[in-house]
Amino acid sequence: MELSPNKQPNFDNTEVAFRQKTNAELKKAYWLFKMIGNNFLTQVGPAITNFFLNIGLPIQGAIKATIFQQFCGGETIAECDKAVNQLAKGGVGTILDYSVEGEEEEQVFDETCEEIIRTILRADGDANIPITVFKITGIGRFALLQKLDAKQHLSDVEKAEFEKVKLRCEMICRTAFDKKVPIMIDAEETWIQNTIDELALDMMRKFNREGIIVYNTYQMYRHDKLADMKADHLIAKADGFILGVKMVRGAYMEKERKRALEMGYPSPIQKDKEATDYDYNQSLRYCVDHIEEIAIVAGTHNEDSSRLLTYLLDEKKVPHNHPHVYFAQLLGMSDNLSFNLADASYNVAKYVPYGPIKAVMPYLFRRAQENTSVAGQTGRELGLIERELKRRKL
Repeated sequence: MELSPNKQPNFDNTEVAFRQKTNAELKKAYWLFKMIGNNFLTQVGPAITNFFLNIGLPIQGAIKATIFQQFCGGETIAECDKAVNQLAKGGVGTILDYSVEGEEEEQVFDETCEEIIRTILRADGDANIPITVFKITGIGRFALLQKLDAKQHLSDVEKAEFEKVKLRCEMICRTAFDKKVPIMIDAEETWIQNTIDELALDMMRKFNREGIIVYNTYQMYRHDKLADMKADHLIAKADGFILGVKMVRGAYMEKERKRALEMGYPSPIQKDKEATDYDYNQSLRYCVDHIEEIAIVAGTHNEDSSRLLTYLLDEKKVPHNHPHVYFAQLLGMSDNLSFNLADASYNVAKYVPYGPIKAVMPYLFRRAQENTSVAGQTGRELGLIERELKRRKL
């Protein structure tokens, strides 16, 4: 595909945004976003679907052909090949994301660790899978991390359990280092995040000295995260490693506010969306100002922030395809950002979640609810699809 070196992306260009979609796929996406836009369905859908799945009603086929197909690559790594190839045709990379969550058993944590390593091995030598990702709660028990964050006393059994978590984390990051495949550690709830941050910094110290391998995730809807990211940069600079920053707005806002209210501590969440947007954009400015010392993955569906980052790179004369700058969106959403950025030579990758349907349902419901709670997201997606359907005279 011909890419123009200094072209600015046009996020309204639906022809580029939906070039990879057939007429049938486009019509299905339109119908799906119409359904997601119905708040009632989004709120009651999870309970009804879980009930049907638990009593064994055969609805997995319907889920797989609709919401699963829109937002997930498949049930296995091999099933994701179609999505990987389709994204690659538009110059967009894939981030294989094993999206099984909420498990408790050591055996499951070992299996998840092995599966994450398989995503790295799949990415090895394949330019279409430039980055990988995992969650610490995929390889360790939530309640254990919570105890660590709260600085509570750990029994000898719990200490041994945490050593296993650290070992799994290191095995994953070492494989990433050996194969030269960067890996992102996802952010989670505030009451386990300090432990995750410490693990991530430890992995960066070990593996980010020669180049960028490990990224930590900073949720800018938290009012303390811009300062945290700057402090981590100073640690990295003093210690001689590259800071890997995946920048997002955040994914647990309602849960965070509810817990703060129930437990009587100040909410860690910004007072309003403007404050979040401000910190997110300030973080982009800071990272671009230190682009040789910080590698950034801008995880965002926000057009203004995406546009700002393109301007900042041009202003500092940073090449569009600089290895320290990636844009990232979720599969099935904001194709107008992903494909138009790729068309203008920027590094872009989509999160492609996969896993058994029943296990991935919590992820899918979060996506649907996120679409309805993010002001205008569903309407924006629908409007762009409508315009492309009209352009195709469908």
